[in-house]
Amino acid sequence: MSDNAKDAHLDTPYSLDIVLDRNSAEPLYQQILTPISQLIKNGTLAPNQLLEDEISMAKRLNISRPTARRALQELVDSGLLIRRRGVGTRVTPSHVHRQLALTSLNDDLVKAGHATRTEVLKYQIHLATPEEVEFLNCEPDEELVTIQRLRWIDDHPLAILNNTIPSRIAPSLTELSRCGLYESFGHKGIVPVSATQTLGAKNANKLEADMLQIEPHTALFTMQRTAYDTQGKVIEHGNHVYDSQQYKMTFPLVNSIN
Repeated sequence: MSDNAKDAHLDTPYSLDIVLDRNSAEPLYQQILTPISQLIKNGTLAPNQLLEDEISMAKRLNISRPTARRALQELVDSGLLIRRRGVGTRVTPSHVHRQLALTSLNDDLVKAGHATRTEVLKYQIHLATPEEVEFLNCEPDEELVTIQRLRWIDDHPLAILNNTIPSRIAPSLTELSRCGLYESFGHKGIVPVSATQTLGAKNANKLEADMLQIEPHTALFTMQRTAYDTQGKVIEHGNHVYDSQQYKMTFPLVNSIN
């Protein structure tokens, strides 16, 4: 398919082909949003695909506008759709849906079929500060490497990654430009087996917004992670921010049975 044909296809509003069960206990808006969510997650609906508007959906499915609006808004709130004036309701560009696990972001993106690239913005060798001694559990004045990278996905900037690593095990600048951090560790026989991780949110400052090509004050997903090897030694401390319009994380929850 040519680029022009592909763009035309994405600009043709998608209409969900569904028969609503009005006798079901499941709300009508849920019957609409669930299949759309599945089509986005399995790749049937491509990033940037335009969806029909709530007026058209309400008329075609014989439902109220508030019901159609709620279905679409729930998908927007979950990060699967974006709604912009003059653009319409579209599938979020390059949406990343990631399970909570001790894995490499780059590896997860590649496995999901995305094209990735990395810009190494900073690679600085320095002696450990008192704060770094505390969270890396290293010797005072140990030589460390601080790295800042910009991770791209399908030609869109996704995340600003900041890592501090003992220099004795740190990958080279060239390695980090070609592959992910954990893949680079693997080349040295270093395996992260556990981590402590803190997730949060913040608003983008101007520098972060410029780097991620988003508006200032846009919500960012934040992650702080300290990873350990098989001997319990710290191998890296990360402080990362992600464009929340493209990045989501899933938390598996399990009931404990006594």
